[in-house]
Amino acid sequence: MKELELKYGCNPNQKPAKIFVNDGRELPIKVLNGKPGYINFMDALNGWQLVKELKNATGLPAATSFKHVSPAGAAVGIELDDVLRKIYFVDPEEELSPLACAYARARGADRMSSFGDFISLSDVCDVPTAKLIKHEVSDGIIAPGYEPEALEILKGKKRGTYAIIEIDPSYSPAPVEHKDVFGITFEQGRNEIKIDKSMLENIVTKNKELPELAAIDLVISLITLKYTQSNSVCYCKGGQAIGIGAGQQSRIHCTRLAGSKADNWLLRQCPKVLDLQFVDGISRADRDNSIDLYIGDDFMDVLADGAWQKVFKVKPEVFTKEEKQVWLSQASDVALGSDAFFPFSDNIERAYRSGVKYVAEPGGSKRDDAVIEAADKLGMVMAFTGARLFHH
Repeated sequence: MKELELKYGCNPNQKPAKIFVNDGRELPIKVLNGKPGYINFMDALNGWQLVKELKNATGLPAATSFKHVSPAGAAVGIELDDVLRKIYFVDPEEELSPLACAYARARGADRMSSFGDFISLSDVCDVPTAKLIKHEVSDGIIAPGYEPEALEILKGKKRGTYAIIEIDPSYSPAPVEHKDVFGITFEQGRNEIKIDKSMLENIVTKNKELPELAAIDLVISLITLKYTQSNSVCYCKGGQAIGIGAGQQSRIHCTRLAGSKADNWLLRQCPKVLDLQFVDGISRADRDNSIDLYIGDDFMDVLADGAWQKVFKVKPEVFTKEEKQVWLSQASDVALGSDAFFPFSDNIERAYRSGVKYVAEPGGSKRDDAVIEAADKLGMVMAFTGARLFHH
């Protein structure tokens, strides 16, 4: 098949719409179920590149959860501990493959943003992964293949309309890419920069101790940023993104947004949140929304009389600002990547409040000295990669 007609483009009024390969080759994808749309394919193809690179860089199965052409989460297949199983709503006895662990981490990092996501997997989708996906609200999936039973599980989603795409893992795009804006064609070389641990060798801070897992987290953050709408910043810990700030005009706003998401990920692990007693039959979306409200500034939206009874069996105590600060003060060993240099030290100071100890950024700002000084004061390890990772 050389082209695939789509129902419409980004919006229903944008017709006609189709996808094809510019050089006339066959499309490297097969639609096995459903009718993926324009934005679905944008998410799928960006997500596939991300997980393919994560797998190549780490040797581990990888997954990402995309929404509106930016990842809400990305992760590699590291085993989940009991706390992560609980906050990701994975049954304690459920058998997980490495790929399923990667998906649980990617989907669970920012559950609010991942609602209705498009999933990308680096490996053939197995049954344990399909069983996790079955229970989540998602628009579709792309993978290099599907086990027969896994495919049948996924075909049952969305009353049989779930979008399932198979991609040829050997496909390699042309080295030059094109994009039309307002009838004008832009041409550029593909961003083929290879991201691995060698990019972290130029450590500019006094502290130069970069543990292996921290290096992996920094690589994950940088590869994630390569496929995140810029400006962007990514916090990682334990083999997964825990907070992604995408598409902000100001870098400090990226750092704050990603930091607030990382804080939410950390707060969800507090016993006070883990012990919330939800009413029977509550949907996953309502539960996620209630947790987000409970740990945020608008907690009374879910704790007011007449509201909490719809969500909780027992009215929870307020999670006070002081309690949250105490819990977050324990955060440590978080890694942070930035797709461009930090122009001011305020980014470093904000990142530190979310437990960031390891930083990777391109360097090249007139204020690099001030940024390095701030990192030194806080005992951080910072590497200048020399590589900007803008994505639009």
